Amino acid sequence: MTGTGVGPTLIDLEHVSAGYDHSIVLSDVTLTVREDQFTGIVGPSGAGKTTLLRLLLGTLKPRSGTITTAPDLRIAYVPQLETVNWNFPITVEECVLMSRTQGRRLPWASAAEKREVARVLERLGISELAERHIRSLSGGQQQRMFLARALLRNPQLLLLDEPTSGVDVSTRHDVLHLLADLHEDGVAIVLTTHDLNGMATHLPHLVCVNHRIVADGTAAEVIRPEVLEQTFGARMDVLEHLGIRVVVDEARDPRINEGVR
Repeated sequence: MTGTGVGPTLIDLEHVSAGYDHSIVLSDVTLTVREDQFTGIVGPSGAGKTTLLRLLLGTLKPRSGTITTAPDLRIAYVPQLETVNWNFPITVEECVLMSRTQGRRLPWASAAEKREVARVLERLGISELAERHIRSLSGGQQQRMFLARALLRNPQLLLLDEPTSGVDVSTRHDVLHLLADLHEDGVAIVLTTHDLNGMATHLPHLVCVNHRIVADGTAAEVIRPEVLEQTFGARMDVLEHLGIRVVVDEARDPRINEGVR
């Protein structure tokens, strides 16, 4: 996996400010998303992470600044699982097929589309769930189903909003490894997360956001006490464990942090 990226530009934001109604959520954001990037957007709740995703997706227009997108860029989006109505009466296969809206002439799925869905479900390891109702899925299965929806669109850029929110540690690791595999296959990935130790420290490129971009770089460059304090508004220490950075909140037990500044 690459770090900050050196490949062709997919989306370029220059001095962008954006918000809702009369409120500005993000100010003066300059950021480039490249085709070889795997990026985590990190920040506290309400800091503008989802707003930044919406700007990249094109569903939110900037109040000022410019956004330049590569021609014919294929983008897929995976929402937070908490925002989904899991009682909606559809199966996994039907839910995945709903992502195929462009260029369809018939209201029902073609044999070719069903074969493509079967291929994607097999790739994600959930082919046996095709006929199951979506409300019967576990958290990890739900996330894989929405990844299948996204992959059916053959995206160049995959945007995910808190993909490991509400799942257990094992599922979180599975999702992270799955995304890493997709990235190795050539899909650029941008995800939001507030999970520093579970997700952020494992990602090759991080953008810290708190209504502005506080820092942008590799985990080694960004996971630092001074950067985290500006991002989250609280002092945090960073330890090295088996080559991985571990973030410790000072307020939990100050004895843990002795001698590790």
